[in-house]
Amino acid sequence: MRLRVWIMTLVVCFGAVAQTATPVDQLVQFMRSAIQSKQRDAEVAAYVSRMKLSQKLEDRVIEELQTEGLGPRTVAALRKLSESSANLPPAEMKKIEPPAPKAEEPPPPAAKQKQVIEAARDYALNYSKGLPNFICAQSTKRFDNGHMYDNVLAKLTYYEQREKYDTIMVNDKLTSKAYDSLGGSISTGEFGSMLHGIFDPESDAQFSWSAWREVRGHKAYVFKFVVDREHSRWQIEDKQSNMKITPAYSGFVWIDVKDNSVLEFTMKALDLPSSFPINAADSHLKYDTVEISGIPFVLPSQAIMHLVSARDDQKNEITFHNYQKYSANATLKFDEPASDTPPKK
Repeated sequence: MRLRVWIMTLVVCFGAVAQTATPVDQLVQFMRSAIQSKQRDAEVAAYVSRMKLSQKLEDRVIEELQTEGLGPRTVAALRKLSESSANLPPAEMKKIEPPAPKAEEPPPPAAKQKQVIEAARDYALNYSKGLPNFICAQSTKRFDNGHMYDNVLAKLTYYEQREKYDTIMVNDKLTSKAYDSLGGSISTGEFGSMLHGIFDPESDAQFSWSAWREVRGHKAYVFKFVVDREHSRWQIEDKQSNMKITPAYSGFVWIDVKDNSVLEFTMKALDLPSSFPINAADSHLKYDTVEISGIPFVLPSQAIMHLVSARDDQKNEITFHNYQKYSANATLKFDEPASDTPPKK
């Protein structure tokens, strides 16, 4: 009961802050309180969307909060807040850092960090090879400037390490329209190619220690990484102009202490050229353990894709569910997942 009252008090504080211009250090304090009290991502994002800042909110602040467990909806709301505060004076504050690890758990020694990265690399490069042939349902809620304009339900077939998408319904209406001709923003590659691109030696990703974290009951190492443009293979396409680029990017990767498997990762495009219509792009992919025919596999559970241009701000919230073994006559029930709220960490 005391916890319930405390959370309600936090909500009241958020409501009060939303009425006046808030300094960045106070915003950070609120975000960390929300993380610690396990406030629902959607609720925190709603309060953030009503806030006004008195100082410029820098990307590094959002990235650090993201590694501490801030939900994807709140991160998206903070990015909008960052854009609206771009012309404000910078915050006079110390560098935002995640809470220091416990004294008994300092960062791993450099040799151990290298060992962890190499073990995760081996996991990532062989990830697709270890997956079974399966089918699942993919639900994609698509937003433009904060408003959901459609909900796409597709059948995803994974066979011999290849993905195939068949559109089933758009806004609860059956359709035979091809997935790649839906218009708007779509996403593919969640079943291995994005992860492979981060750890492929040819990407020459530079990893650095970030923090210890707890992720859905798993203790995790968190590393920051950067891939320069010359070694990047992440393609971003603007369909209206038919322009494609391969940007440099950075992000964070959560690695399970138990077996060095990847629990989730983020990617954010860097230094997009002014001639390209899209001026910001980021994604966030989470994995979870799923049983297929009684055998556990680590498979994507949620993904967020976010693209910003001068025209609009597009975001896709994707959930993967109803996994089952592939067979020629397999059928799939396309019911929605129990909740569209991202799982708490």
